[in-house]
Amino acid sequence: MLSVCVRSALNTYRGLWLPAQAAVRAMSSSGGPTSPYTSLAISRPAESITHVELHRPEKRNSMNKAFWREMVECFTEISEDPDCRVVVVSGAGKIFTAGIDLTDVASDVLQSGGDDMGRTSWNIRNTLLKYQDTFSVIEKCPKPVLVAVHGACIGGGVDLITACDIRLCTQDAWFQVKEVDIGMAADVGTLQRLPKVIGSRSLVNELALTARKMYADEAKSSGLVSRVFADKETMMAGAMELAGEIAARSPLAVQGTKINLIYSRDHSVAEGLERMAVWNMSMLQSQDVMKSAMAAMEKKSPKEVVFSKL
Repeated sequence: MLSVCVRSALNTYRGLWLPAQAAVRAMSSSGGPTSPYTSLAISRPAESITHVELHRPEKRNSMNKAFWREMVECFTEISEDPDCRVVVVSGAGKIFTAGIDLTDVASDVLQSGGDDMGRTSWNIRNTLLKYQDTFSVIEKCPKPVLVAVHGACIGGGVDLITACDIRLCTQDAWFQVKEVDIGMAADVGTLQRLPKVIGSRSLVNELALTARKMYADEAKSSGLVSRVFADKETMMAGAMELAGEIAARSPLAVQGTKINLIYSRDHSVAEGLERMAVWNMSMLQSQDVMKSAMAAMEKKSPKEVVFSKL
C-alpha cells in the first residue's frame, strides 16, 4: 500500500489533470480500437498496454481543436487507469502528423477577443497555456509513454514526441520544427524540451531557426530517437515488444523511475538525490521489492511475477 507521503508526491505530478470521461475504461479487451474521441483511436492491444493512435488520416493527423482537448481527457484517464502500465502513441495513415490544423485552430488565437490590447493578450495567453497542457499531460502521466513515428512529424508533432519518454521511428521518418516558416516561435513545448532531449544546443538552434528537415539517421545519431525500424509494421511490433517488457516490471518501480527521471532533469544532482532518498524510504517497503528479489534468486523472469495494480 502506498504511504501518505508517496501519494502526496504522486499528486504533485497531476497538477494539470482535468476531470475526464471514462473513455479509456471502456476500451475493448479484445484489442480493437474504440471511438470515444473524434481525433484519437484508443485500444488495448495487450495486457496493461494502451495504444493511443492519432486518427485523422484523411487530414494527415493534423491537430484540430478537438485534438487539443481530447489528448488531455485521454491521458488524464490513462493516468488513473490501474489496468494500464504503459502507453504507445502512433499515427494512422501515411504519416505521423502534419502538425497544427491552422484552418481550424487559428480562430482560437487570432479571434481571442478583448476590449483592449491588454485583455486580448491575456486571452491569448490563456489559450496558449491550455494548448501547452495538451502535451504537458503526457509528461505528467506517471505511465511511461512510447511514441512510434512514421513518415512526417511536423511542428506540433515535435512538441508531442519530446514530451514522451521513448521515441522510435521508421527509416522514412523525418522531423521538422516548422513554426518559423509560419511566422512564429514554437510555443507548446519544443523550445523547452528539445534542448534537453538532444545534447547539442547548436543542432537544436539550427533546427528551430531554419525549419529544416531532420531525417531518421540524424535523429538516431543525435538522440532524438533511440531506435530506427525498416517500416511501420516492424516498428509497431518493436514498440509493442518494448512496451511489454516495461509492463512486466513492478508498476511502483516503473512509475517511480519515470517521475524521478523527470524531476532530476529539471533539478540539480543534489536535489535529485535528496528527492530519491525521500521517495524510496517508503517505496523500499513495498511487496514488489521482495517479490522481485525472490524472482531474481529463483532465476525467474519479471514476466513470471504478479504485481498488484497501481
